[in-house]
Amino acid sequence: MMWQAISGDALHIRFWNDEFVVYNSLSGDTHLLGASAAHILLKLQHTASDVATLAASLASLMQAEMDDEFLSQTEQLLAGLGKLALIEHS
Repeated sequence: MMWQAISGDALHIRFWNDEFVVYNSLSGDTHLLGASAAHILLKLQHTASDVATLAASLASLMQAEMDDEFLSQTEQLLAGLGKLALIEHS
């Protein structure tokens, strides 16, 4: 299953130190994201991707081991971003 960010012009992302704020102009909602969720969202703004590719990218960034647990955590991040209507299935 592939994921993508919602319409490219709808998301406005700003970051300060380790905090990421995302404003969705379609919903009018503003969200504070952690670094992992922001990394995934930024990746999905550039290209649609599957969970395994996103988990590998995140594991590399965090210098973490890519295993089933990490993959599951990435799926949970994607589900959370989906509930916030920041990403969708492509």
